[in-house]
Amino acid sequence: QVQLVESGGGLVQSGGSLTLSCAVSGLTFSNYVMSWYRQAPGKEREFVASISPADDNIYYADSVKGRFTISRNNVRYRHYLRMDRLKPEDTAVYYCCATLSSSYWGQGTQVTVSS
Repeated sequence: QVQLVESGGGLVQSGGSLTLSCAVSGLTFSNYVMSWYRQAPGKEREFVASISPADDNIYYADSVKGRFTISRNNVRYRHYLRMDRLKPEDTAVYYCCATLSSSYWGQGTQVTVSS
């Protein structure tokens, strides 16, 4: 059974930092592209960042480029999103995603940035 479990969300002031973590089990982690998505209230889920299995292809949404850093640990089966200089518009539920031929999703973790 594939499981993706996010953690690390919370309430932070504007300009602050948070690191999200995604613990993965039930699949061969090193084969999968890992991504983060987010969904703000009343909005569609949007892409935030992705990282290829060997760390050689990393992509960011323009809205987070230069502030967020995605990483992974293929030994520990974990995936991370370091978020710096957070803004109120970063407030959303953040989802971890594993993609190969199909995608698996976590349940999400809430990030709230106060102004």
